[in-house]
Amino acid sequence: MTARLVYFMGPSGAGKDSLLAWLRAQQPAAQGRIHWARRTISRNATPGAEEHESVSPETFAALRQAQAFALHWQANGLGYGIRHAQLAPLAAGQWVLVNGSRAYLADALARWPDLLAVHITASPAVLRARLLARGRESAAMVESRVQRALQLQPPGGSVPIELHNDGALDDAGQRLLSALRQCPGWPE
Repeated sequence: MTARLVYFMGPSGAGKDSLLAWLRAQQPAAQGRIHWARRTISRNATPGAEEHESVSPETFAALRQAQAFALHWQANGLGYGIRHAQLAPLAAGQWVLVNGSRAYLADALARWPDLLAVHITASPAVLRARLLARGRESAAMVESRVQRALQLQPPGGSVPIELHNDGALDDAGQRLLSALRQCPGWPE
């Protein structure tokens, strides 16, 4: 089996968590061949949001200082990290799927040049509507995230899979799964 790091990224509201959950539901036979990396985030757990390890900003800073993370970044006022243990399944031949950051892609590529980058995006109107529906931020904060989405794009040529997620989750999920199935060694 060929191990591969798959690095999902995209703006808030693009539907990364929803698409990853959809993909996970479609791949039950791949248990033991795909590892879904769990992020550590410096925020409280939010019902209905991705499952993650919730830590205080102070604890996150201490973990970062102790080099507990294989990958880490700051975005939208929060710290995000992937602990080393979450990438260990690569050594056992598993595919590891990470919910990453567009701003950190260049650093991730420097450490894992063979990673498969997947950029999930949506139109500004859809991003705005989804973020407002979450109810976690003020309208001004939502607008700041939408503007950041327009400005922050992955480096050219670094993203072999680009997925626009404006419509039905199942449609975007099917397009994502089809693109992944074209990658040599994708576990079924």
